[in-house]
Amino acid sequence: MIKVHGLRKKFKDLIVLDGIDIEVKQGETVAIIGPSGSGKSTLLRCLNLLEKPDEGHIQIGDIMLNAKKYSRKEANELRRQTAMVFQHYNLFKNKTALQNIIEPLLVSKKMKYDEAKKVGEALIEQVGLAHKADNYPITLSGGQQQRIGIARALAVQSHAILLDEPTSSLDPELVGEVLQVIKQIAEKQTTMIIVTHEMDFAREVADKVIFMADGHIVEQGTPTAVLDHPQNPRTKRFLQQSISLPEYSLV
Repeated sequence: MIKVHGLRKKFKDLIVLDGIDIEVKQGETVAIIGPSGSGKSTLLRCLNLLEKPDEGHIQIGDIMLNAKKYSRKEANELRRQTAMVFQHYNLFKNKTALQNIIEPLLVSKKMKYDEAKKVGEALIEQVGLAHKADNYPITLSGGQQQRIGIARALAVQSHAILLDEPTSSLDPELVGEVLQVIKQIAEKQTTMIIVTHEMDFAREVADKVIFMADGHIVEQGTPTAVLDHPQNPRTKRFLQQSISLPEYSLV
């Protein structure tokens, strides 16, 4: 589903990604963990060209792109393969919760309104917010806004969903409701890459965990292998220093 080879990105003299190779199978949930500044979010943003990588090849589905040279058409085709869920929701403040979900269907998919509305209503119910369909973002909690963001990402039916620390902006008591929605999506074998600092969540939901540090992939494997039996000293140090987070009910 997703293959990345030799991906490099720097900002001026700072190398943020230094030769990243990853492979994500269809239906797989991959969690990316690591310290701040390790390149996790930049990697996600390079996958849909929100950041322009300097070198490397990206393949998502049948679309392959050479980072050194590509056309606008190729860039648009690659972007259509993924949907992004951001840290800070990025909802349209002047549109209701339901309108936020159906907007990409109307604009990018050119779907008729009645059809788009039907899709949106099914998705807002899926994330447990049908009763908030007519509410504007300002009246929703952070957790509710993020759930609407996830529903919007699901609406476009892309090959994969990229989630950039989806709970980092939430108050602790709101984290569980968002993680629950993501867990339900993972159970439907939706291809997802999640940048997260929720270690217990990564252990329970991810098929693969990737540990990044200083722009490199240091270690990757099953959650048990990476989180419970890390082999690299850098991974061990990071996990030892990580604060024990409260356990959230994901039943």
